[in-house]
Amino acid sequence: MKKSIVDNNSDYFEYGNDTFSYLKERVNLNTLSNLSSDEQKKFIENGIAPSLETPFKNIVHAFEHWVVKTPSNIAAIYETKAITYKQLDDEATILALILKQKGISSGDKIGLYVNRSIDMLIGIIAALKLRAIYIPQDPRIVPVSMLQEISEVSNIKIILSLARYQDKLKFFNESSSIFIDQELQKDIYKNLYGNIKLINHVNDDEHKGCFILFTSGTTGTPNGVEVTHKNLCNILYNTPGNLNITPGTKVAQLLNISFDMAAWEILGCLGNGGTLLVRGKDIQKTAERANVIIATPSLLTTIDASKCNKVETVAVAGEPCPVILANTWSRKCTFYNSCGPTETTIVNTMKKCDINSHELSIGKPTPNNTVYILDENKKPLKIGEVGIMWAGGDCVTNGYINNRELNTKRYSSDIFLKKDAKMFNTGDLGKWNENGELIHYGRIDDQVKIKGFRVELDAISKIIESFSEVKRAVTLKHKNNLVSFISLSDTKTDNLIERIIKSIEEQLPYYYLPSDFRILDHLPKTSRGKIDKKVLREQFIQS
Repeated sequence: MKKSIVDNNSDYFEYGNDTFSYLKERVNLNTLSNLSSDEQKKFIENGIAPSLETPFKNIVHAFEHWVVKTPSNIAAIYETKAITYKQLDDEATILALILKQKGISSGDKIGLYVNRSIDMLIGIIAALKLRAIYIPQDPRIVPVSMLQEISEVSNIKIILSLARYQDKLKFFNESSSIFIDQELQKDIYKNLYGNIKLINHVNDDEHKGCFILFTSGTTGTPNGVEVTHKNLCNILYNTPGNLNITPGTKVAQLLNISFDMAAWEILGCLGNGGTLLVRGKDIQKTAERANVIIATPSLLTTIDASKCNKVETVAVAGEPCPVILANTWSRKCTFYNSCGPTETTIVNTMKKCDINSHELSIGKPTPNNTVYILDENKKPLKIGEVGIMWAGGDCVTNGYINNRELNTKRYSSDIFLKKDAKMFNTGDLGKWNENGELIHYGRIDDQVKIKGFRVELDAISKIIESFSEVKRAVTLKHKNNLVSFISLSDTKTDNLIERIIKSIEEQLPYYYLPSDFRILDHLPKTSRGKIDKKVLREQFIQS
């Protein structure tokens, strides 16, 4: 009989003294035949997280739980406007009724083309009340051609937007566009408030799609990933992914709606009863009022930690985190370094960082998930060997829409578990350390050949970021040379480049040494808050 307890020091679930025996029963041991018995034990204990019953089956259940329990609590604040859980539910239900009248039903695709606002939240909840699937994009930064392409490839049936973007949506049928801010102001709906019901939600829809996110940014062919309610509930409403959000907790909403981590902010907050602080232009001002901050490391470096006196929890993901940045925030609050692509639902590994960490891990798989380190033939590697991270469990999404070839390439049956399950090739390199935690070595794409040798670019950037004067660093390949870009946190940089060169030479083989170091005031960021490598290549290398 298993038992689940929370170890407050690790934030991971244990099974008493019988952890291995329990987990072993779930594994096809013949798939581990190339490993010794001790390595098999570590492969299972490190890579397979314990099972845990998730408290909600879908996002709407979670949100409506707090509507009933805390109707007058503030759900969100944007600029000078605040909205309670009951008010947000009423507004979303009316919008859902309008959508229903226009023929929207379970499984239909809705384009949610909005910027950060209360109306954005109303649109999300309205879509989910109908069990529809929303596709979030920000018209301020996404070209019209991309909005049109996403609408077509997703087979969007209706668009929810704001009146200010009407001119950008002329490609779509006008009668199938609803501008939330205009529509909900009509007198016809005013008598509906306070006494409205839509449908009774049942527990049969956890595998249904919740939203579709496009992973290719604003260039190239977009790849839409369908994320389910089960995927999201598993990370958002279990420890540690719930980030200890409870009623009264103020959560900063800093990120772009099209980024999967924005769902961590929005749905993680509203499904745990917190209050969402939707930012305007001033990121710092919002961060200073928040108890919980979710960000990319690049975005977090723009926030002054010394002024964030209310913060209790910070989580980063999306790109490698500098050790100095983690240590700065770990001294103030609980700090999680996390990892996971969109295809494995926001993050599937988390590590609560210790103060004064020297080596920053991304932790272990979160509850109901797995992580395997495999070679190119999907064979398990020994503990300590660097390989490809494959992620499995409840985090694995439904896959790419309308792209069977890519689904076949990246998604696979989980050959290691006895039950019918899927796993996903994350495209990340990693290894298990002696503590049974994952060390991230960057993307396979960031592993390049220099002078015939294989070089992991993130290994260089990590060394550069270990210097206190450095805020962020990234290393790129140009022709057959390496170029490191650096932004500084300190104006005193006496002999900095010389010290960096010496440190790289002491820790890495000679062919890892960049031929050029370029110091910039700021490293450019994408709309999702990550370092924009494309801009660096185009503006600072090619020029």
